[in-house]
Amino acid sequence: MSRLTAGDPVPPDPAAAPDPATAPDATAPNPTAPNPAAPDAAHAGADAIGDGWRGVSPKFVGVELVSSLVGGLVLCAVTVPFILLRTWFGWPALAVAVVITIVTLALAPRRVRAIGYRLRADDLVFRRGIMFHRVVSVPYGRMQLIDINRGPVARALGLAELKFVTAAAATGVAIPGLVAADADALRDRLVELAESRRVGL
Repeated sequence: MSRLTAGDPVPPDPAAAPDPATAPDATAPNPTAPNPAAPDAAHAGADAIGDGWRGVSPKFVGVELVSSLVGGLVLCAVTVPFILLRTWFGWPALAVAVVITIVTLALAPRRVRAIGYRLRADDLVFRRGIMFHRVVSVPYGRMQLIDINRGPVARALGLAELKFVTAAAATGVAIPGLVAADADALRDRLVELAESRRVGL
């Protein structure tokens, strides 16, 4: 056992109460501890309504195929008079029209998958297009007309198109390929959001 002399420092007693001057303040925030009140960085930009993009019905591929086929037939029919007149570009024009029709039909599923919409806290975001990508953001408070259209092919497949316009014609958006029940529910929801936002303006 070691002996202490008068000049040696006294070691601290573990059982003794901590010194208030040197003890850490329990009320002071700890920079290393997680703060439950701080927003999570991964969810800081999350939407208040809906967390991701919503696509249209896969049945809409049928509508796109019929539309592309009709357009291709019309394009091929335009070249028929030049073939009958035996112009030099008649058959090449027909070949180009056939190629365009085949490519358009092949890309129809991809065009449908590129269509999507997203409901956020203050606006609706709509996107579509493969080569020419278009993204439109429409605030709820600016919506003036919300309409549902059903073409013959879409109606046969149980689909509908939701169209809403604002004061600016350039921001008019039509969401095609929605199931009829989903289109009705989305229309009612957008009307409710538009009314609530207009009251707050």
